[in-house]
Amino acid sequence: MAWVTLIAAGLLEMIAVIGLNQWHKTKSKLSFFAMIFCFISSFFFLYLALKTIPMGVGYAVWTGIGAAGGALVGMIWYKESANFKRIFFLVLIIVAVIGLKLVG
Repeated sequence: MAWVTLIAAGLLEMIAVIGLNQWHKTKSKLSFFAMIFCFISSFFFLYLALKTIPMGVGYAVWTGIGAAGGALVGMIWYKESANFKRIFFLVLIIVAVIGLKLVG
């Protein structure tokens, strides 16, 4: 269950970063409060997950989900560069997160 909580924390971090980007573009109160809610929820779920999962592994997985997810969303929704090198390194992040899960 801790791994599900950790994945939820990573996904909420990714959504919060999307909200941060939206707030930066629009300055709307809705995107601001959605961003704050998602960041707080993400930290709370991370806190719960780290009760069971070792801190180093948990934090690495949490940031990996947020970083890779944010980059993928940027490429898909915001038409950021999707060249081979970027995709290669995103795959490395994802492989590393899976590797940490398998050995943790």
